[in-house]
Amino acid sequence: MSRYRPPQPKSSPYITAEGYRRLQQELDELWKRRSVVTQALTAAAAEGDRSENAEYIYRKKELREIDRRIRYLQKRLPDLQVVMDTPPDRGRVFFGARVRLEDAGGQQREYRIVGPDEFDIKHGDISVDSPLARALLKKTVDDEVSVPTPEGPLIYYVVEISYPAG
Repeated sequence: MSRYRPPQPKSSPYITAEGYRRLQQELDELWKRRSVVTQALTAAAAEGDRSENAEYIYRKKELREIDRRIRYLQKRLPDLQVVMDTPPDRGRVFFGARVRLEDAGGQQREYRIVGPDEFDIKHGDISVDSPLARALLKKTVDDEVSVPTPEGPLIYYVVEISYPAG
């Protein structure tokens, strides 16, 4: 049995200005954190036998994870397109929209469509690449939206569409 996995499809290059600032800030903080970890790693290496030095092993792993994230951000940030303008047709769902949905049971949920690098479901931010966001794109108020799920399609109704001011 092979361990090969096909590469993931490329995610959308769109991001909000707020999300771009957060990623840039994360990169800056990682560089600062990296210097602290490097100093701790040097101190742990100076203690002697590295094979049984838990501090040394931990710091090597931490440095590897920081470097992996820095490499990712350095490759991803130049490819991102910051979307700052609201669409001319504010009555339809596009990138950056905040959408209130109602399901068949009458429960309402609110989502904001953002880039794949900044989604946070706890705050209602969903990726533009998600099945729900793809189903919502170009819909208007009172439209019915069918979202495919493994258990079968979920039906929502668009109640409200809004965009951030500015």
